[in-house]
Amino acid sequence: MKLLRSLCFAFSMFSRLPMPTLSWRDDNMRYIMAMFPLVGAAAGLIVWLWLLLCQALDLSALLRAAGLTVLPVAITGGIHLDGFCDTVDALASRAPAERKRAILKDPHAGAFAIVAAGCYLLIYFALSYELDVTGSTPLLFLFTFTLSRSLSGFGVLTLKESAAPGLAGAFKQAADRRLSLLVLAAFFLVSAAGLIYFGVATGAVMVALALLCFLRLRRLARRTFEAMSGDLAGYFLEVCELSMLAAQTFIPKVVTAWF
Repeated sequence: MKLLRSLCFAFSMFSRLPMPTLSWRDDNMRYIMAMFPLVGAAAGLIVWLWLLLCQALDLSALLRAAGLTVLPVAITGGIHLDGFCDTVDALASRAPAERKRAILKDPHAGAFAIVAAGCYLLIYFALSYELDVTGSTPLLFLFTFTLSRSLSGFGVLTLKESAAPGLAGAFKQAADRRLSLLVLAAFFLVSAAGLIYFGVATGAVMVALALLCFLRLRRLARRTFEAMSGDLAGYFLEVCELSMLAAQTFIPKVVTAWF
């Protein structure tokens, strides 16, 4: 029952998919990070079904790209994009680490956040428009969102939180860390294997870029902000998924042009 409650809690926290209402208790959050990749699996499944629908109805590339851009935000309620915006605002301040952490908690969006969010969505849309969705490409989305969330959860559980921990810190404190890390590692390995099996060179580059993004997250948490937070986890997730989408779009074109 604890696993089921944590699963429901993860979906209610990190998505807008309808779930039973649960009380805010440690035992309900014990495995929430272990369940986090399953939220990504659900998002990937919905995106995959959207691509199949586009193919079945012969919808335009413009409408397909609009769906690929909007669906991840709609499914998550923009919670990760919000973390991306907060982090961009903090980075743009060029302030000391303590001040950057204070900016993360500011509920107001600054100019840098608005510009960055607009640019992010525009680039995501453009990459989606150029994406070749023939062959096994739609299947890659089944693994993309799972892999990014497995690394995000790993960062939350392994990187030091601030002295006044927020939501991510609460999840870390309530978690069965050993079991959660094992589950997250399993999700990462399965997702990476799926990407490489179905995407070959494209999948391998996607996994490599995801790991580079995780190294960037570690640097931000350890040096720039001197603490891990939910906003940094959201920032990582958005940058990671944009990087993997770029690989999905460009690597097949590079292989075709050069080989």
